[in-house]
Amino acid sequence: MDIYTANEQRHESIPCRRCGNSGLFLPLVSLGLWHNFGHADSRPAFSKMLFHAFDRGVTHFDLANNYGPPPGAAEENLGRVLREGLARYRDELVISTKAGYPMWPGPHGSGGGRKHLVASIDQSLKRTGLEYVDVFYSHRPDPGTPLEETVEALADIVRRGKAIHAGISNYEPERAKRAIDLLREAGAPCVAHQARYSMFARTPEQALLETLAREGVGMVAFSPLAQGLLTDRYLNGIPEGSRASRGNFLQPGQVTPEYLARARRLNAIAAERGQSLAGMALAWLLKNPGVTSVLTGASSTGQIDENLKALQHLDFSPVELAAIDEALA
Repeated sequence: MDIYTANEQRHESIPCRRCGNSGLFLPLVSLGLWHNFGHADSRPAFSKMLFHAFDRGVTHFDLANNYGPPPGAAEENLGRVLREGLARYRDELVISTKAGYPMWPGPHGSGGGRKHLVASIDQSLKRTGLEYVDVFYSHRPDPGTPLEETVEALADIVRRGKAIHAGISNYEPERAKRAIDLLREAGAPCVAHQARYSMFARTPEQALLETLAREGVGMVAFSPLAQGLLTDRYLNGIPEGSRASRGNFLQPGQVTPEYLARARRLNAIAAERGQSLAGMALAWLLKNPGVTSVLTGASSTGQIDENLKALQHLDFSPVELAAIDEALA
């Protein structure tokens, strides 16, 4: 029996953007289930965060087959929350997952080969209890496998109804363009490309954003807060118990004097705008209509609410943009 009933005003909270030229819409702020949704985390807290996010209008949950820990745990936990009440809202949800990074031992446990991708989507559907996902991504390019094989596997997964749409992630612009062309030819157009993009990681501005806009593919930015470096948590160094203190994805060596100087300059600009540093960092990405959505993580409902505050102030003056560029120099 369902134990959760969603907020009736959920779709009035967050604007959505069309994902490229497709008919898929994503909320400006999405929830990525990377760090805090494994078996080591509190299961009641996991459910509480997902229910709260959906109540606030966050309709897109992003996973990968190896998210945990252990790998696969995030998908299993999402499946449990679906059974607890979210399943009745399945048609309102956009659920995406990915494959390509190491997931099981042996040569077929990672990469872009057909065997890995087909086995991965079957495993992901079993863990989540879903009949299909909305977007299935090739999580990373595989130089050792012909791109045609990767694309044909993605297209076949779409044709078989295991995913509604195909996507790619972490592809450099030239390879992304080729994958987009091949997917279009295969009858499974690429709807989205996930890339690392933040104030501290601006590589997509060199060619990727232009390529995606020209090809009509949505841009979904992951790590928009640079693993927490674009929050107020590290403005005075590395606090005890933080991700950097544990060396968990964010390394202590990344919290350098140069970083601190930049972050403090940015924080001052954010304060003048009436925003937190994190809020301004998310708004700075979303000011670009070519960015469909930002994938944010969370370890509490409070963090979800803080991230959503970015939507209250998405406009930037030319003076503010110039000040941000100068602060990042």
